[in-house]
Amino acid sequence: MQFETLPGFREFYPEACARRNHIFAQWRKVARAFSFSEYDAPVLEPLELYIEKSGEEIVGQLFNFEDRGGRAVAMRPEMTPSLARLVGAKANGLKRPIKWFNIGEHYRYERPQKGRLRAFYQYNVDIFGEAGPAADAELIALLVQALEAFGLGSADFKVRLSDRDLWLLMLAAEGLDEASSAVVLGIVDKLERMDREKAVEKLQPVLGEDASAFLGRIEEVIAIRDFDTLSVYMKGLALEGDIADQIATRLNDWELLLNRLKAAGAGEYVQIDLGIVRGLAYYTGFVFEAFEASGAGRALAGGGRYDALVKKLGGPDMPAVGFAMGDVTLADLLDSKGLTTNYVQSPDFIVIIGGAEAREAAMGDAATIRSLGYSVDYPLKEQSFGKQFKEANQKGARFALIYGSEEIEKGVFKARDFASGTEKEFPREAIAEVIPELMLSGLE
Repeated sequence: MQFETLPGFREFYPEACARRNHIFAQWRKVARAFSFSEYDAPVLEPLELYIEKSGEEIVGQLFNFEDRGGRAVAMRPEMTPSLARLVGAKANGLKRPIKWFNIGEHYRYERPQKGRLRAFYQYNVDIFGEAGPAADAELIALLVQALEAFGLGSADFKVRLSDRDLWLLMLAAEGLDEASSAVVLGIVDKLERMDREKAVEKLQPVLGEDASAFLGRIEEVIAIRDFDTLSVYMKGLALEGDIADQIATRLNDWELLLNRLKAAGAGEYVQIDLGIVRGLAYYTGFVFEAFEASGAGRALAGGGRYDALVKKLGGPDMPAVGFAMGDVTLADLLDSKGLTTNYVQSPDFIVIIGGAEAREAAMGDAATIRSLGYSVDYPLKEQSFGKQFKEANQKGARFALIYGSEEIEKGVFKARDFASGTEKEFPREAIAEVIPELMLSGLE
């Protein structure tokens, strides 16, 4: 009987695994360049953790079950709840700002489709303990650099920036309370995938006969693409009192954020788009999503500020902002842009062996080379020199190290540089000094 992989799960044969690890390596490199520390958390968590964060409706999207101890548990669908719990548990002993990142596998029980699988890896990057827009700017700049690391540029992707705080102020100015505002934002989040008539229908329970005109005002806001236009629009609302003051303060935050992003070299990637509100109710301020520049396909990454979540999950009151980037949509984009390279792992050295006596010497020297941190391969069974050289070329090694009876008798090994075809003999006793020089300078 031939067993098959479960729907929505992936197998990683060596080349695919090398490609995946390349993505992980670039993610880690960028996070560490911004001085973030790596952490990890359990794959299996209490089901209640996700219900507390996202509500009962999340259960239908999870791989959840009762374990042998009678506990309701779930495979993690995201990292943020676990992270908020970890930070909250040791908040008093952590130096702020807390800058952490994680690369881990996550699981959602939903219909597999292009860009969305049931098992996927995410790059999670978060800052805790900093309330100002400087933290938001740092994360968006990191997100931009993480995509640039794969050869993507401003013609390939954009970061669409919005603000739930500004939306709540605008909706309060329209006379909507918190509950009604939440309903409206849920509709705004889906407007791109909904025809206008359906949107008006959904707004009517909240706005009644004003639903169509109200949607017109929403569409006007969503069409704004630059800060000057946004500022003029907000000031043109002619509001007074506390709401006017709060809007003025929020526009100052916008200006600071955009100036920081420009200074960090990320300004050309950022596009104001208030149609992005992020459907999850726990977001509390600036929100953003990275998309292919054409707008095609799913979001490459998404995130925003979630200042209330740590406290909601039992920790202290602590501001937080973060984003997640998935490996599936990123890999799809790299493929479409021709930026996927061949990730076959080639050894640094191939050892060519002739005879039993030579094998003992070659294996001893291979152990020395490996202890220096270089990769070495050699045939496990006796083969002709011709076949060994052919396989060495196929494996893509940079150097061949040749051990034949003549070399053993002289106490040397012969190195061949495949790039130039040059060969040179070296004393075996000096191999620990010779090998690093070979890797550095080649055969001159």
